[in-house]
Amino acid sequence: PDNGETGYITSSLGRETTALLKVDLETGETIEEIFSNDKCNVGGVTLDKDTKEVRAITYNYARTERVFFDKELEKDYEFLKAKAPIPDAEVGVVSRTLDETKWVISYYQSDGPTSYYVYDKSPGRNDNEKETSTPSLTPLFVSNPKLLPYKFAPMEDVRITARDGLELVGYLTRAVEKGSGTSPLILLVHGGPWARDSWGFRAQCQWFANRGYATLQVNYRGSTGYGKTFLHKGDKQWGVGDMQHDLTDAVQWAIDEGIADKDN
Repeated sequence: PDNGETGYITSSLGRETTALLKVDLETGETIEEIFSNDKCNVGGVTLDKDTKEVRAITYNYARTERVFFDKELEKDYEFLKAKAPIPDAEVGVVSRTLDETKWVISYYQSDGPTSYYVYDKSPGRNDNEKETSTPSLTPLFVSNPKLLPYKFAPMEDVRITARDGLELVGYLTRAVEKGSGTSPLILLVHGGPWARDSWGFRAQCQWFANRGYATLQVNYRGSTGYGKTFLHKGDKQWGVGDMQHDLTDAVQWAIDEGIADKDN
């Protein structure tokens, strides 16, 4: 619409977290800040295929969240969320037809395989042969049907306060048979350290849960996605100092919350 004079970029220049900006491509000047979050970086961006206007933005502090700029798209997601097979599932869009009347969508969950559906918004007819615009949702398949007969443990996103007051995002998978009771704990530490853990189905956590162990994953300082300061708090702390204290503090949190057996 503007003859290629402007563009969208993600940038953390002069700021703490990555933001989505509209910039003048000739001068490099920022025309508009479309979206930013103080705690984490901008994730995915959905654009209108014709106008290239921003329709939605995702970010992930602990779970995937969306900010909508298109009310119709927001209504679609609200409908899909309401129809989710389990309330905690996250909605994803795999593909859409050009006219956007049919979508392939996914429901991602932490305690079972991902399920796929066709979301149909095209006009149909009811029993009285009258045209109706009520959308429909038709199952396609699940990613691993062999898992369906089994009981898995849901993953919880938790907040842990380190000894210096820094908030850490963690993910807890409780032992299947213990439920909310105390159990042995495994602290599962992500690599990198310039990486992060996220919510979802984790086979390793489920294996531990099945055998009576709770699993705690924590995004310690130095993990990515939470801004420059959080990232650089991990500098020269690998395996020592504050980064290691975060792991120790996470275990102590689990003990204090009655999740972990302090001796195991």
